[in-house]
Amino acid sequence: MQKVFIAGCGYIGERIARLYRESGADVTCMVRSLEHAARLESSGFSTAIRTLDDSTECSEMKLPESTVFYLVPPPGGGIVDYRARNFIAGLENGDKPKKIVYMSATSVYSETGGGVVTEESPSEPTSAMGKRRLDAEAAFHAYGKKNDVSVVILRVSGIYGPGRLPLMQISQGQPLLREEESGPSNRIHADDLASICLAAAQHSENGAIFNVSDGNPSSMTTYFNTCADALNLPRQQQVTLEEARRIMSPLMFSYVSESRIIDNSRMLERLNIVLRYPGILEGLSASVSSCG
Repeated sequence: MQKVFIAGCGYIGERIARLYRESGADVTCMVRSLEHAARLESSGFSTAIRTLDDSTECSEMKLPESTVFYLVPPPGGGIVDYRARNFIAGLENGDKPKKIVYMSATSVYSETGGGVVTEESPSEPTSAMGKRRLDAEAAFHAYGKKNDVSVVILRVSGIYGPGRLPLMQISQGQPLLREEESGPSNRIHADDLASICLAAAQHSENGAIFNVSDGNPSSMTTYFNTCADALNLPRQQQVTLEEARRIMSPLMFSYVSESRIIDNSRMLERLNIVLRYPGILEGLSASVSSCG
């Protein structure tokens, strides 16, 4: 029986877990809280409770011949992902897994001013979050090389889906960048992402890196406007770039001001992926109907 261990079994992890259970795999879900673990156990999954904020919680990880998905977000602050490094330290002291799939992010790339980004593009992040992501990538690669464990990196763009739409921002009328000044951004539907994770575990070679997006970039403003229309809510106010710099939080401003086009051709070709939701119109329609 195939063994699967999902570290950080939340929004995407639970989708991965359900897909593997359908194939008869033995799935263990690692989560932070007793309540989350209880809910997963009531659905028939085995669980492990760890936060990764304390290195002693992962002093030994025994995952022999398991396929490991690491989906835990980096901590806030700094440029080192100590959660990933604590997890890896636990692997060093236990039985090594068969393969590790790390869900990274496209924030590891340099700002391109709307240019096209492939897996060969420079990984020189300007944001602290991007630097933490790149640190985790390096840590997993180093572990895999040292221990002869296959490691695959998925550099994922913005995730959306049922329950993961910007309802609060739209309802509060938080301002958006003017369409004329809003560059391209990229997304992937949660259900497609879960399927891509399984395909990466099954079909990819050691050291592979894949950009993950639906291949149909649009501006952040277009995305929020389309979400508002799908939810039957008023569209948000639009402001200039200079106004946005003054009134938006630094994190939100970094989201709206960065722009790149993520090339997903390697993902489609090598993983033989056919997306269920190749654009936001299809994805939002399914997301809103699922929520309703």
